Amino acid sequence: MIARTPYAQMLGIESMAAEPGMVALRMPATAQLEGRPGFLYGGVIASLLELACLDAIAQDRGDAAGRPKPINMSFDFLRGGLMIDSFAEARLSRVGRRIVHADAICWQADRNRPMATGRMHLLLGG
Repeated sequence: MIARTPYAQMLGIESMAAEPGMVALRMPATAQLEGRPGFLYGGVIASLLELACLDAIAQDRGDAAGRPKPINMSFDFLRGGLMIDSFAEARLSRVGRRIVHADAICWQADRNRPMATGRMHLLLGG
């Protein structure tokens, strides 16, 4: 779903198969995503986490989610992202009538060594 948006297409993000209740995205490393030499720009890592959270909401709520509005976003950068493919998974940790909480993890070669994590709280639209 999210992979079809213009921003996700610009980043080269693709949807992947994931466990039930989760979404997974892949972002290939390209020269335009480089920040300091040899490393991904932190903003695109945060974008990958954000898009994974939004995709989790879209897959769970469908059109009922309307246009979710971010209340709060928090990202923890645990290590530098190398210029290789990056992956993100997200799941909804709590779904209320109006507020949704989503958690995401981002890694590269080894899922057990995340490079970043993220949390979003969003207000569901009508």
